[in-house]
Amino acid sequence: MARQEWTSDEILKELKSGKYRPIYYLMGEESYFIDQIANYISDNILTETEKEFNLTVIYGMDADVATVINAAKRYPMMSERQVVIVKEAQSICNMEELAFYLQKPLESTILVICHKHGTLDRKKKLASEIEKCGILFESKKIKETQLPSFISLYLKQKNVSIDPKATAMIADFVGSDLSRLTGELEKLIITLPKNQTQVTPGQIEKNIGISKDYNGFELRSALITKDILKANKIIKYFEENPKTNPIQKTLPLLFSLFSNLMLAYYAPEKTEQGIANMLGLKNSWQAREYIAAMHKYNGVKAMQIIEEIRYADAKSKGVDNSSLSDGEILRELIFKILH
Repeated sequence: MARQEWTSDEILKELKSGKYRPIYYLMGEESYFIDQIANYISDNILTETEKEFNLTVIYGMDADVATVINAAKRYPMMSERQVVIVKEAQSICNMEELAFYLQKPLESTILVICHKHGTLDRKKKLASEIEKCGILFESKKIKETQLPSFISLYLKQKNVSIDPKATAMIADFVGSDLSRLTGELEKLIITLPKNQTQVTPGQIEKNIGISKDYNGFELRSALITKDILKANKIIKYFEENPKTNPIQKTLPLLFSLFSNLMLAYYAPEKTEQGIANMLGLKNSWQAREYIAAMHKYNGVKAMQIIEEIRYADAKSKGVDNSSLSDGEILRELIFKILH
């Protein structure tokens, strides 16, 4: 029988319906979804009065597995259930011993284990026991191509929309650190002018400090269309503002663009939908820029560009470079891409 791969949305939907499990083992590299689920359980299952006696938070740095089991075996006081949340669970040794408790868990206890930056060995007994009576959830990093959809959906749930250019600007600026990303989105929601429900590039420029004309999104656009003047203006701006536009942020953006372009060449169908399927894009319209780029760069040139990006990355770290600044390295790279 194939195991169920839970998503955070599925878990939250079940919790909101009032169905609770004896254990939620939340693990993985992406802290955001782990915190999202744990915080929902902490905030919503018990009333404020019940929390005084029935909400226990244990920190793995200060506890062992026996402490966790003893807390889980307690009965609730003046409540149907108790919630035990274990944070920093990756620091607890011998977690495998929890399997013995899970063979007959207390139905009145909801045990939440937050195991960040790592995963359980699914072949061991503990993983098997968790899946028999509860939920084993792996929180994975989302891909850069999924960021626009994440941003739009997050804001939609807050009854706010966002301009496509604004979406690309904040995705390029923040990247896939979801905790930081949602923090920036909350800032934008709070600073929306009265009666305005759409986030615009101008608002991002004003409140987050990203130029609406000189940013990663606009650089991508200039390179795709081979707009030499625009690309050089942006690079000059980056060179003059290195703190907000470091080369370490620009190179991954360029690598993503041209490595995806290489994949697009191998798409069985060179249509928007065909390329979207090849690149794992949720919306076919996101493939348009790759179709446009395919008219400007052939496969050989794209491969050469990828090598130049790698070389520029090495030079920015001091390899074969004793004098060039990051700005000069980037200027040289953009010249090689466009010519």
